[in-house]
Amino acid sequence: MKISKSFASDNNSGIHPEILDAIISANRGHTIAYGDDYYTELAVERFKEHFGENIDVYFVFNGTAANVLGFKAVTKSFNSIICADIAHINVDECGAPEKYTGCKLLTIPTGNGKITIDQIKQKMHGIGVEHHSQPKVVSITQSTELGTVYTLKEISKIADFVHAHGMILHMDGARVSNAAASLNVRLRDITTDAGVDVLSFGGTKNGMLLGEAVVFFKRDLSRDFKYIRKQGMQLASKMRFISAQFIALLSNDLWLKNARHSNEMARLLAEKVGEIPQIKITQKVEANAVFATVPQKCIPILQEKYFFYVWNEETSEVRWMTTFDTIIEDIEDFVILIKSLYSQRRGG
Repeated sequence: MKISKSFASDNNSGIHPEILDAIISANRGHTIAYGDDYYTELAVERFKEHFGENIDVYFVFNGTAANVLGFKAVTKSFNSIICADIAHINVDECGAPEKYTGCKLLTIPTGNGKITIDQIKQKMHGIGVEHHSQPKVVSITQSTELGTVYTLKEISKIADFVHAHGMILHMDGARVSNAAASLNVRLRDITTDAGVDVLSFGGTKNGMLLGEAVVFFKRDLSRDFKYIRKQGMQLASKMRFISAQFIALLSNDLWLKNARHSNEMARLLAEKVGEIPQIKITQKVEANAVFATVPQKCIPILQEKYFFYVWNEETSEVRWMTTFDTIIEDIEDFVILIKSLYSQRRGG
């Protein structure tokens, strides 16, 4: 049975062949468990090549764990975390950040997924007052939930403001590779050198089977993280199979090739559907997401063959995601289907 590819999520794609080969290659013989192995040592070295020597890296299973445990390492329960209202940590993590850290999330409404210093300032009240949670972390998402990208200058300005107020800058980098590819910069340019303190580095959405990394750019912040990871049930016994994937992803620019292709497919999709009068693109297409309003009656018909999510039911806004294995034919066939629906409606 032929199954059409979806435009629902970059989590829906399979494993990149080079990464699958790396897993198979690691499946030989025995090695020491819990990360005391050659593969994990080499994976950490790969991270240092991209982000600099003075970092600490810890591997976990998924993005929610990377975010939550990263917060846990740098906060106390009376602290608060400032983020966009549509941030993954606020909308899609089932309250895990608040449950496991005890911290309050202070959310900022945003039309394009990005938050600004002026907006952050509005949450900076009650400092030193025992009746109020104390802001400790500002969390930004790169690329954002709306497919937009923070520039180097924007990140650096936020970092300077955050640090001037004794706070920590966290980056949810589930799609940070797509952001770097979009900006045509190195990974370290928008993290290490921009002033990020803690990064959740995504692998799953960029061709891996599973696995994310928590990267600390100030080692004093990660002092107790090995215990936090264990208590958080994220210490993999057979860690070599996560590490082997990161070795492949961070070698020979595979991370960049995958992300760049995903981005290019999103731009192509936006270009093609943008030619259809009934469809309106609602966000800048800067990474691998396309947001658009589509006539409501057409959505379920399209979803029967190409599943995707409705982002806003009230406005009939949908989200289409592309991945490393999206091909031009997928987009062309999808666009043909959309056009055929409108032709049928006009003919009827």
